[in-house]
Amino acid sequence: MTDLGTPARGAATGSGDRSRPRAALPALCATQIVSWGIVYYAFPVLNPQITAATGWPAGATTAAFSLGLVVSALAGIRVGRILDRRGPRTVMTVGSALGVVSLLIVAAAPNVPVFIAGWALGGLAMAATFYQPAFAALTRWWAPDHVRALTIVTLAGGLASTVFAPLTALLADHLSWRHTYLVLAGILAAVTIPAHALALRAPWPDAPTGPAHTAEGASEVVRSRPFLLLAAAFTLSGFAMYAVVVALVPLLLERGYTSSQAAWVLGIGGAGQTLGRTLYAALARRTTPTARTTILIALGGLTTTAFAAVPGPYVLLIAVSVVAGMARGNLTLLQATAITDRWGATHYGRLSGLLAAPATTAAALAPFAGAALAVPLGGYGPLFFLLATVSVAAALIAPWTATDAVRR
Repeated sequence: MTDLGTPARGAATGSGDRSRPRAALPALCATQIVSWGIVYYAFPVLNPQITAATGWPAGATTAAFSLGLVVSALAGIRVGRILDRRGPRTVMTVGSALGVVSLLIVAAAPNVPVFIAGWALGGLAMAATFYQPAFAALTRWWAPDHVRALTIVTLAGGLASTVFAPLTALLADHLSWRHTYLVLAGILAAVTIPAHALALRAPWPDAPTGPAHTAEGASEVVRSRPFLLLAAAFTLSGFAMYAVVVALVPLLLERGYTSSQAAWVLGIGGAGQTLGRTLYAALARRTTPTARTTILIALGGLTTTAFAAVPGPYVLLIAVSVVAGMARGNLTLLQATAITDRWGATHYGRLSGLLAAPATTAAALAPFAGAALAVPLGGYGPLFFLLATVSVAAALIAPWTATDAVRR
């Protein structure tokens, strides 16, 4: 058995030599559902009750949550370095514990500053338990078949809102928001701490080497033009994508649809994400990394343009939402595989943390920026045209992200 604080090493000469912990994949599926569902998706459900019960401004509570996302983006860089050296067990176990503590602080917060502090700690928990560390674990343990494992985990993660948004609402119907968070913290502790501590204890293999992996060091990669342009493309695309998700309901309300109709258009995009992720492996087999980066980002821009230009009929908006969800679902896997596709898995944790940091920060700021821009632009329709332009800019950058290893 590997001690919780001691990274065991193992051979990594091929998939047959790797020690793949059989419990890791189902455990990570479960913990991604619970972690995302409780630490992330419970907040938008509870925030109206929080502001009503405390009198705190909605802008302040939302800013606290967004601060957690920014902290997560910045902490993810350091977390990535640790993952490369030591593996996921300690990182994700400690991250789960931090998530529980952060929710306890949030639940007990007597004022906004303490509430903000709770979410700042929650950002550290997100960095240590969300997709990035899970992707690092699966990429190292499952390579070269990691795309299948990544797809399975993201399919499970897509169920987080489906499971925990209604569960959170049900709890909030019978409990205060503070007691609801206490119950959710208990679930988070009961599921994720033992799952990460017990299921991720296999030896951590050396990073694979060979013709498919670059000889460049991580510092050289980070300074290279393909990496910088890839980060720029993902940041612009992520900003547009998350601004669209938050602004879609206001856009439809502005056009006269009911709240229920708008919610269904937004919600059906989740089904599109799941469908899209099932198709990613086939797309990866038939395209180069650069080509699918360009295609998927451009598809996101096309659906944003469709939302801006097409006021109806309602069934057409549903169809656009499904396609937009498919693009978002594929973009998650695209970012998960972008490093290994171009530079191999040797420095996956560090490089993926650096690649994700600006995109995650942009995603955290997108809701505020979108709402602020809608006013001077004259409504959400013009905002969506602007966001489509941002996506087009990202798609134009994407062809320049090819490295010598993947250029055709």
